[in-house]
Amino acid sequence: MKKALSILAVCMFMAFGTVTLFAQDDADTAATEQTDTAAQAQSEPATTVDKTEPAAPAEEEEVEVDQSFHQVLKEKFIEGGPSFMGIVLITLILGLAICIERIIYLNMATPNSKKLLDEIESALQTGGVEAAKEVCRNTRGPVASIFYQGLDRMDEGIDVVEKSIISYGSVQMGLLERNVSWISLFIALAPMLGFMGTVIGMIEAFDAIEAAGDISPSLVAGGIKVALLTTVFGLIVAIILQIFYNYIIAKIDSIVNTMEDASISLIDVLVKYKSHNA
Repeated sequence: MKKALSILAVCMFMAFGTVTLFAQDDADTAATEQTDTAAQAQSEPATTVDKTEPAAPAEEEEVEVDQSFHQVLKEKFIEGGPSFMGIVLITLILGLAICIERIIYLNMATPNSKKLLDEIESALQTGGVEAAKEVCRNTRGPVASIFYQGLDRMDEGIDVVEKSIISYGSVQMGLLERNVSWISLFIALAPMLGFMGTVIGMIEAFDAIEAAGDISPSLVAGGIKVALLTTVFGLIVAIILQIFYNYIIAKIDSIVNTMEDASISLIDVLVKYKSHNA
């Protein structure tokens, strides 16, 4: 009996100890999980910071890209040779100055011939030739100047008026085409300067090869780079000026056609006026 009680006591002790160990294990596990959770909670802000930090360099890179175009353009201009590329730049500036001056002059000289003819016809009916001449004096443009020259010789006959209009029309056409030849000169000069830069760059490349006694890409690249940059800038200048030149020529042709049509209409008006007052 005592032996059975002793065995029962040992079994109860072992069972109690096992339960205690399991409880301690559960407590340790819970503590470990809480510690891990706390560690993760502490590490999350750091992770968030790591994710948000690269955004600032990205913005800085975008700013650098936006600001680098003018810097790259300036660097390429300097690499092409400031002294030589400066000549190409002066060609562009002078050509654009003449183009802008011609465009402003031609836009101001663009006539409203139909309105002017109506005013002259009304003036002839109400006040005669002097009133028509006054209308021409108060109107700006080559057509009004041509009309004035024709009206000024009205007393000499229609044939003289027609010859006067043709002669003075040639003078006005010369005024419209003034300085246009300089634009064509700059158009031809810009690519020539670019090709000259190409030759100079190749000469520099061969000089570097001769001095080094060896052919290497680093020696040849500098001269070829100068050659290509000068050629590109020269062609760009020529293309820009060519566009303005074609616009100016088209504008001059339009004004000349308007002048010719208006001159024919003026002759008809004067013939009608002459026949009514004969």
